[in-house]
Amino acid sequence: MRVGIEVGGTFTDLVAVEDDRALTAKVPSTPANPDIGAMDALAAAGIDPAGVTELVHGSTVTTNAVLERKGARLCLFVTRGTRDILLLQRHDRASIYDLRYRKPEPVVARRDTFEVAGRVTADGTVLEPLDPGDARALIARALGDHRYDAAAVCFLHAYANPEHERAFAALLREAAPDLAVTCSSDVAREFREYERASTTTLAAYVQPVMAGYVNRFHRALERKGFRGHFSIMQSNGGRMPAQAVARNAIAALFSGPAAGVIGAVRGAVAAGYRDLITLDMGGTSTDVCLVRDAVPDLVPMTRVDGLPVKTPVIDIVTVGAGGGSIAWVDDGGLLRVGPRSAGAHPGPACYGRGGTLPTVTDAHLVRGTLPEEGFLDGTMSIDADAARESCRDLAGRFSMSVQEMADSVVRLADASIVRAIQQVSTERGRDPRDHVLVPYGGAGPLHAARVAEELGISTVVVPPHAGVMSALGLLRADHVVHRSRTRPTPVSPETVGQVAELLEELEGEARDRLAAADAKAVVIDRTLDMRYPGQAFEIPVAVADLSTLTAPGLAGLFADAHRRAFAFAKPPGEPVEVICARVAARIAPLDLPNLPLAAPARAERVTDLVERGVSQRARLLARAAVPEQPVPGTLLITDGGSTVHVPPGWSARRDLHDNLVLEQV
Repeated sequence: MRVGIEVGGTFTDLVAVEDDRALTAKVPSTPANPDIGAMDALAAAGIDPAGVTELVHGSTVTTNAVLERKGARLCLFVTRGTRDILLLQRHDRASIYDLRYRKPEPVVARRDTFEVAGRVTADGTVLEPLDPGDARALIARALGDHRYDAAAVCFLHAYANPEHERAFAALLREAAPDLAVTCSSDVAREFREYERASTTTLAAYVQPVMAGYVNRFHRALERKGFRGHFSIMQSNGGRMPAQAVARNAIAALFSGPAAGVIGAVRGAVAAGYRDLITLDMGGTSTDVCLVRDAVPDLVPMTRVDGLPVKTPVIDIVTVGAGGGSIAWVDDGGLLRVGPRSAGAHPGPACYGRGGTLPTVTDAHLVRGTLPEEGFLDGTMSIDADAARESCRDLAGRFSMSVQEMADSVVRLADASIVRAIQQVSTERGRDPRDHVLVPYGGAGPLHAARVAEELGISTVVVPPHAGVMSALGLLRADHVVHRSRTRPTPVSPETVGQVAELLEELEGEARDRLAAADAKAVVIDRTLDMRYPGQAFEIPVAVADLSTLTAPGLAGLFADAHRRAFAFAKPPGEPVEVICARVAARIAPLDLPNLPLAAPARAERVTDLVERGVSQRARLLARAAVPEQPVPGTLLITDGGSTVHVPPGWSARRDLHDNLVLEQV
């Protein structure tokens, strides 16, 4: 039995596969102790951990540790003269018109930052050696009466030569064996000093939290008899053994959203769709991602709480519009939805856990697009009266009926999702009309048709088991290791061999991390970050075959990539340079069988709803009852963990892969 468990902000989802049998479960998350929610999901599915051979896990533990500032007590050691690097940051402003704007607060204070003598130049030459005696004295003073849980070491130009960092880390471990030590050369061996220092401190900050969580969850599983393989999802869309991720926790920063994208892409590609926009709407937020030719874009850096993190992540845009997002009125008297969320506790008012504020979920229930009966296949009861009561005050302020207010809340959530999709499509020169929309998560299929309509997308593909797609994506994800190295190199016939050697070196490192696997099963992806001299940014260029790597060929690949991004490129012969090399080694998981749909639990019936100010009669039916021939809306289709809304002007049919295909008519 293989099990995927994804901990979200509101619900914890589980998918289990054994031969041709599949189990799914969705239980409330326990934000204070996410592992409890994960164990609850196993219990709800009736799974004995002793019978599980493989468990893949994704959670928001690292993200929450940063957002809530509940990480380790941290100290930072930097090269002499760079103590203020985390405070100086960059000269840009995230909000240029905000007179009260403040730069993001780093996770380590200046008083906990210590300068170390010794200097390495940008090409790796040792300019000033590290003195072990001076270093030991500094460590003694720094640690002194302070009780730190972790230490970050980020020396100038350590990406080019990590010798000083590793020697200093050894002295730290010698002086304080229980201290968790993180070196920048082990986390982000790339240039740009502020971003590298930020990544290193964040990695050190969350490492004890993630390690403690993984160990606690693993011990709980072992007490129940689990002896299988335990792995964690990474932000790059691949998974790694749990203990490896515990040592590099920053790699799991956005594991849940990444898992959903992988699950949706693998399912859609099997059905013949390759250009997609994924829409993951859960309880707390909505994540969207554009996928070209079956491959989601990967970016080398992201941000969390405004702080840069140099780790490969799937290019996902997130907006605070989830099922638990709260509707409110701003100072100007305008209705807003999100980003604040009711979360798992107290949750939407209809959950009956003490929530009283109106949320998107409450609004769907009030306007009728979320059926009151059979919520989560009848495993969870909801309070429709509480939902209506939560919307009453807002309705009064705008002189609307409760149903009209609920309809307005849902339409505002639609608008937020449309803006997010525009960020990953039209704002990057890509036409959303050339893609199909793939919604999942508990609320995604409720909004998908109207969002697609606004964007001019004519086809929506709702995958089976959409409500637990992130958990399913955990089982569909490859085992992946990423390695990178900054080494600025002008492209010429004399230097192209050096570029090939660097890629081969990184490939060897990545393969070593997957040493337990069959070498023939390993797939290697190579990318070079390139630019014209003087540019302040790089463009990723894929390199398929090292044996054909030549200077003109590499320059041509860069020109093509530059032209796709900016609609122009310099004439052939203009100098270009390689800045950073990246290699990913991946091993595909075992194939998953087609997961059967649950049989219809009840007969088809008719229900009433209000949508866009119009009262409608809708057919309510189970997903397995949808035929292969198009059925016109208005429809509400229940799918266990989610509900699909098919409005007027749209039809729905079920294809051979059990996808629901919604098309404009």
